[in-house]
Amino acid sequence: MLDFKNRVIMLDGGMGTMLQKAGVPMGKIPEALNVTHAEAVIDIHRQYIEAGSDIIYANTFSANRYKLGHSAYSVETLVTAGIKNAKRAVEDSGKYVKVALDVGPIGELMEPNGNLKFEDAYDMFKEMMTVGERAGADLIVIETSTDLLEMKAAVLAAKENTSLPVFSTMAFEKSGRTFTGVTVEAAALTLTGLGVDAIGINCSLGPDDIYPLAKRLVEWTPLPVIIKANAGLPNLNSGGYDISGEQFAQQMDKFMDLGVSIIGGCCGTTPEYIREMKKMLEQREAEGRKPEGSSYRKRAAVCSSTQVVPIDGVRIIGERINPTGKKLFKEALLNHNIGYILSQGISQVEAGAHILDVNVGLPKIDEAGLMVEVIKELQGVVDVPLQIDSSNAEVIERALRIYNGKPIVNSVNGETAVLEKILPLVKKYGAAVVGLTLDENGIPLLAEERYAVAERIVKKAESYGIPKEDVYIDCLTLTASAQQKEVVETLKAMQLVKERLGVKTVLGVSNISFGLPKREQVNVAFLTLALAHGLDLPIINPNVASMVATIDSFNVLYNQDAGSKYYVEKYSKIAEAEKNVSASSTQKKPENTKSLEYAVLNGIREYASDATRELLNTKDPMEIVNEILIPALDKVGTDFESGKLFLPQLIQSATTAQEAFDVLKTFMAEHKENETVSKGKIIIATVKGDIHDIGKNIVKVVMENYGYEMIDLGKDVPASKVVSEIKRTGAKLVGLSALMTTTVVNMEETIRAIHEAGCDCKIWVGGAVLTEDYAKQIGADYYAKDAKQSVDIAKKVFS
Repeated sequence: MLDFKNRVIMLDGGMGTMLQKAGVPMGKIPEALNVTHAEAVIDIHRQYIEAGSDIIYANTFSANRYKLGHSAYSVETLVTAGIKNAKRAVEDSGKYVKVALDVGPIGELMEPNGNLKFEDAYDMFKEMMTVGERAGADLIVIETSTDLLEMKAAVLAAKENTSLPVFSTMAFEKSGRTFTGVTVEAAALTLTGLGVDAIGINCSLGPDDIYPLAKRLVEWTPLPVIIKANAGLPNLNSGGYDISGEQFAQQMDKFMDLGVSIIGGCCGTTPEYIREMKKMLEQREAEGRKPEGSSYRKRAAVCSSTQVVPIDGVRIIGERINPTGKKLFKEALLNHNIGYILSQGISQVEAGAHILDVNVGLPKIDEAGLMVEVIKELQGVVDVPLQIDSSNAEVIERALRIYNGKPIVNSVNGETAVLEKILPLVKKYGAAVVGLTLDENGIPLLAEERYAVAERIVKKAESYGIPKEDVYIDCLTLTASAQQKEVVETLKAMQLVKERLGVKTVLGVSNISFGLPKREQVNVAFLTLALAHGLDLPIINPNVASMVATIDSFNVLYNQDAGSKYYVEKYSKIAEAEKNVSASSTQKKPENTKSLEYAVLNGIREYASDATRELLNTKDPMEIVNEILIPALDKVGTDFESGKLFLPQLIQSATTAQEAFDVLKTFMAEHKENETVSKGKIIIATVKGDIHDIGKNIVKVVMENYGYEMIDLGKDVPASKVVSEIKRTGAKLVGLSALMTTTVVNMEETIRAIHEAGCDCKIWVGGAVLTEDYAKQIGADYYAKDAKQSVDIAKKVFS
């Protein structure tokens, strides 16, 4: 493989850009050119090699089963041809250049936000990758991903089915998040843990906009970092981009000082950009300019796809998703009441939990299947990291496989058989792990003996390549009513672990008070002592105000809450404190958590149907729509626009509202009411030549749940079909989508055709390459950057 340590590795530039310049017919599937215009593709590879590329990407980005579903070509045909074309160019050059199998997103949203199952995505990636390796690819590059779970499926497919090195790069927006809300730090933690060979950022932005994101990335991964930026923004008037090759190289110069070791270009870049970057590197070498040391530092942290939780202070693990001692929760598991489980998760996060423990183990249930379902559903309604709580290796692996981020595994202990069964899974999936200080002989009574077990666990974990930052030791809380002398030993053991091993610590705090009256009083006292002895991760019920207040007070007294800022803000107003943190351990009343408004705001689909039927006993259907559903969706939309919620939560709320709308439609049909839920007919389509329809599909889902009747014409839709459907349906609003600069011209032609046909309707447009100014230039009435703005446009048109 290429040497990352002693020099910068040069990638190639844009393939689509060069194919357009070559004048070949792009068609729906650019990868088909590997067969129909092989020499043109080979020539592009040759140009990049001559410009100085060390690695070239084969023309295979979209050659997956889903994208090729309606084509005349198989995955094997196009991937094999793509690799062979690139290999041919390398052979002709006589240079030491590697060929990468280029793997892009499948093109459909993953569950629970879409219909693409994790296993299906995995199989599609596996097919591409095994074909690519057989064809002679030297490495696999998984790029332009916006969904961390889809990226995980691709990485696992590569590592489990090929022997090739794996590079992974994600496409971020200026906000530092991807389309689905993934943060730079979450991507770094997750992909580093999964064992990719290099990690980075490509597409979406130019170098200057990527630079602050790259600064964050290098702080969170020790891996070689890749930057493959766009040539700025597309200029839809000229058909080019706004940054020249020389300017691009100048902007890329500063990335070298961050320690970035793999660079190239994405959309809009050409061999000229690669040559200019080679010149820049040569100039740096001539001037003796070398990057400073890496800014990466080891740290304990876990994450969901949208939120990283560094364990650099006390972090609360919510204990309520666990059947132990909880009658209602046991009943929920046995009755498959997922809504109740989700409400427990939501209430704990609202009360201050940073991480949620998830335990669904009960006799006579499919623990593995239910664990997978609960994790998928929970990650759709809360954004905190999860702790997978099970002693069953099969349950743990199935949960780790579909977890979107870096979780905690709870737990292993000092038994050799347990360590050898669970630790390889922790390493493979890049998780953190809790180690219990017990072994074949049970729980040691003395602190030194428990420390010895902890030391053995840490050393064993490190032997598997798990850094000690990812090992959290639980010195075990024994019941004071039965083992009073051992309470102090737990505290002593925890202090020894912190001082000698330097790892993070965990305790299930409430175990201390079993069998005692006024349990809360005992729990608070023990928690205070445990925090003073080094407890980092208390597992508690965050809905108990006194427990959370103890932690908040500790953070002030131990100088963790600088200037007492958080404490003052939270507790200065008693009324506000009572609103945010319950004064007792009781949960929210079921009638509140099962309301339709609560269901939509939190995306709990399981509650929506029953809540709507209950409301129909006292309310008219349109009252439910206008007084509950629409205001709730508006609140979700506002939170999405302000960055409080992200795309997964927006879609979950929209699909929850759909459950309610379905009940209302059925009710109105049964009662033969003349009034309809539909607020108006809207046609939506991806224009001719463009097969990218994820954005369109999201808009459709959200708008349907505002009560609009969406007529989806699909993707690659000719102008004539759009016009005929407007005439047939009488739709007053038409939405057109285009992702590629090459298909925006078709959007303009479609708008022109609508106007020439004299259709009485308004037109709005959207897509990654569009701007509001350009939308006006091509004759659109409105431009929307996302689903929320599309809804606002519909409200304006139909008001």
